[in-house]
Amino acid sequence: MSTRTIERKGRKDRKAFFSSAIKAKLSFAVLAAFAFFCVRVLVAGSTQPAGDPPPGMQQAIFGGGCFWSMEHVFDEIPGVQSVTAGYTGGSAKSPSYEQVELGITGHVEAVRVVFDPSKVAYETLLDAYWHNTDPTEGAGQFCDFGPQYRPVIFYSGDAQQQRAEASKKALEEAQRFKRVMTRVLPASTFWIAEAYHQHYYKTHATAYQRYRVGCGRDARLREVWGAHR
Repeated sequence: MSTRTIERKGRKDRKAFFSSAIKAKLSFAVLAAFAFFCVRVLVAGSTQPAGDPPPGMQQAIFGGGCFWSMEHVFDEIPGVQSVTAGYTGGSAKSPSYEQVELGITGHVEAVRVVFDPSKVAYETLLDAYWHNTDPTEGAGQFCDFGPQYRPVIFYSGDAQQQRAEASKKALEEAQRFKRVMTRVLPASTFWIAEAYHQHYYKTHATAYQRYRVGCGRDARLREVWGAHR
């Protein structure tokens, strides 16, 4: 399938998938907006910044759409110590889920991966990231659109920057896609999301599967990556 066909078909399918999952998200967003404006004091300041990784460990931060779907990608990789859902890349301190969902803080839903570099290379994490996102879409991912769902690789230090940029360049030079919209940016404060969102795919397995199927994530990944996934 050609690059143009993949991207055109992807756009058509994303419109088709913009149904039950999105309606549910929009309904939640309306309620979230109401909650935010009516009980703002209660939700503000509920998140805390992540501390430094333990000695000998490193962190890798990735934004790839809804963080519910990004956690299990890295949980399954040997050498990964922990995966945490959270918010990063914005200006507000201690952002709440409601605020981020409204797109008023500049934050991205992301996951923080703490890993042992002696057991797993950063490049392995990058490869897992690429093959579980749609690099052709910069305004969101799958059925989730808005600045809070934009795809970003947040690097920590010069070494990660060089490797992240090299991996993006390699993907561009492979010419599999017309454009690679994923951005590579320096990491900033990572705010740990509310407990409800941590490992949602495990704690709310049925609801998560409904969301994932309704969002068309796996179908789109098969179109984008095919046998390379």
